[in-house]
Amino acid sequence: MDKLKKNKFVDNYIENLQRITLKSFEDTSDRDRYKALSDTIMELINEEWRECKRKTRNQRKAYYFSAEFLIGRSLGNNLINLGIYDEVKELLDEIGIDFESIENYEDDAALGNGGLGRLAACFMDSAASQNLNMYGYGVRYREGIFKQSIKNGFQVEQGDSWLKDGDAWSIRVDSDSKIVKFRDQQVKAVPFDMPVLGYQNGVVNTLRLWQSEPFQEFDFQKFNNYEYDQAVSEKNRAEDITRVLYPNDMQRAGKLLRLKQQYFFCSASIQDMVDKYKKYYPEDLKFEDFAKYHIIQLNDTHPIMAIPELIRVLVDENGIFFEDALSIARKVFAFTNHTVLQEALEKWSKDIVQEVSPRCMEIIEKINDKLVKEFKAKGLSEESIDPYRIVRYDQVHMANLAIYVGFSVNGVAEIHTKILKGETFNHWYKCYPEKFNNKTNGITPRRWLVYANRDLSDFISRKLGNEDWKYNLDLLKGLEKYKEDDETLNELWDIKQKKKRDLAKYILDTEGIKIDPESIFDIQVKRIHEYKRQHLNILHVIYLYHKLKANPDMDFYPTTFIFGGKAAPGYFRAKGIIKLINEVARVVNNDSDVNKKMKVVFIQNYRVSYGEKLFPAADISEQISTAGKEASGTGNMKFMLNGALTLGTLDGANIEIYDRAGEENNFRFGATVDELNQIASTYNPVEYYRKDPDISDVVDSLVSGEFNDNDSYMFLDIYNELVNPQGGSRGDQYYLLKDFASYKKAHERINEAYRDKLDWSRKMLINIANAGFFSSDRTILNYADDIWKIDKEDGLK
Repeated sequence: MDKLKKNKFVDNYIENLQRITLKSFEDTSDRDRYKALSDTIMELINEEWRECKRKTRNQRKAYYFSAEFLIGRSLGNNLINLGIYDEVKELLDEIGIDFESIENYEDDAALGNGGLGRLAACFMDSAASQNLNMYGYGVRYREGIFKQSIKNGFQVEQGDSWLKDGDAWSIRVDSDSKIVKFRDQQVKAVPFDMPVLGYQNGVVNTLRLWQSEPFQEFDFQKFNNYEYDQAVSEKNRAEDITRVLYPNDMQRAGKLLRLKQQYFFCSASIQDMVDKYKKYYPEDLKFEDFAKYHIIQLNDTHPIMAIPELIRVLVDENGIFFEDALSIARKVFAFTNHTVLQEALEKWSKDIVQEVSPRCMEIIEKINDKLVKEFKAKGLSEESIDPYRIVRYDQVHMANLAIYVGFSVNGVAEIHTKILKGETFNHWYKCYPEKFNNKTNGITPRRWLVYANRDLSDFISRKLGNEDWKYNLDLLKGLEKYKEDDETLNELWDIKQKKKRDLAKYILDTEGIKIDPESIFDIQVKRIHEYKRQHLNILHVIYLYHKLKANPDMDFYPTTFIFGGKAAPGYFRAKGIIKLINEVARVVNNDSDVNKKMKVVFIQNYRVSYGEKLFPAADISEQISTAGKEASGTGNMKFMLNGALTLGTLDGANIEIYDRAGEENNFRFGATVDELNQIASTYNPVEYYRKDPDISDVVDSLVSGEFNDNDSYMFLDIYNELVNPQGGSRGDQYYLLKDFASYKKAHERINEAYRDKLDWSRKMLINIANAGFFSSDRTILNYADDIWKIDKEDGLK
């Protein structure tokens, strides 16, 4: 920014501040100053945004359909991508405004929950930064998934009203509103557009999020007739559709609302695409050419209702024959699978699909009929066709619909794709091997290093002598030449220690727990789920607590175990794991015999902005899912990029981390997929419980009352799952007891290795230097080259 532009920026900022508040400069609040700064930045963005929209109206695009876009905060990230973060901070300091207070005022946008949503946000950033023509479609949730707090050790859910002060980073586009029709109601889908900035390249892509609103907000006649609740009932029914991410679906009403939510954003997005095709593309184009300009990437099973909806819009509203519409759909849709867990591969009862959209159910039936006819023609029997059926036992199998109609099916890590081909979708792979491909996930270095860890970012630029690595993360490989340079290794160690001190202060301020920044920071933050095995981690903490309690003088390097993540409101056992972690923390942290050597922290309301403090400070990245269950993981990549060493199974992207950075620079443990497959039918966790006194000791502590001041039945549930299964189950379905001894030994190696400061720093450096492959820039270019056939040279600039 030259001096003239700097002066103009300050003038615009002060003008916006006064316009918003009508107050003297000194009387404005952080809220006022944040809003004025956001408006000023949006004014900088808008001209390029409009120009990019204009240029790309009739170009081939990829459309990313996702139920989640976990974008976090926008202010700092936008300033980084504009290349003016430091300058704006200095300008505000000059006029007496604390930039950090403004930055911290912003709420995280509550538009996602876990890795799937954060991946979508990283892809949007990378597409813009790599000059790719990509458009995002999703849902504008009013309350997100929920805001988590911990009370008496239990997770407590509250609405996450991130829009309470408005939304500075979205523009409402009423002129593009659509009508979405369900069997029992129709609502208005109102789009809110968010700019997605490329990194210092002038490119601005668009993320369009739909909000459900009623046609009539208030029935005056009912209100006048004293029917006050009924007067606003239609408004509430409409707004409920986009109120909460993943509404609790334990009962039918929740399932119905959840599918309505999915169909709502798919219908609005498909209508939007078709309307723009008719408006902006040359008049002589036919719908047969639709696929030349539109590729839809379905991010997991949540947006698969887009398939019958596109066919419905083409057939019912544009006069296309069904066969032709299906042919178009088969060239348009590509499907990303994120799980091998059967319960996560969505299946909907026919009656629920019928209630949401009777016409789409008809179309799904017709697609299913075509599938059956096609497979019979190949000589398959009725029984052989069963696994492929889209409609089976009165259920609609969404993954089958996506695989049959879509032209591409990809996994998100090498081992995940191998399992999809060999097990989960093996029957499909045998029929359509050409459809299957791998696209290992990635993360954006702008958010997770340039913004989240500015000290490390500056260190890398100095060592490499340039900033080109921010565009091409493979250049980090150049850091390896310093792996024997003690001065560099000491400098890297000091950066990590500074980040640990920063996190320790933040945890003290927000959680009220004092931790030792000189201790090993062992961190596991992710969605709480049995397959991610947070309970293996806390059982090991119990084991260490008992050892230290019995022998306080034991040679043990002090360690702080940090957990974070949300359990789905209806997931009882996951909530029990949170309760267990917090009860162990209560006992350990208050025990003066051990609390100088170990602490346990469960951070509340884990989210992107908390992650930006956790990833730079971690020494150990806990990636301990049962082998074969984690599709990829992206937290493992964020930790690696910030110099944490991976403690993990041979699962997901961990395998590729070990391949690139070396197992000798990380800590692998646990059974492999093949080993678990070999014992699947004979595994007996009770044998491990009986033979290993360490295992029996920690498992018994679940029901002994040691970590429970009110005899919580939640711990009994965990105990029963491990060694006293009910209803014929074998128990311990995620092999905690099988892997416990190996996990314990891996921790012993960590505790010993950390004492060698230079060697640990060398391992950190080698991990950072080999993190380039895990850039979402690489991933998105793979999608563009292999699936979407979009050339970045034909992009926006």
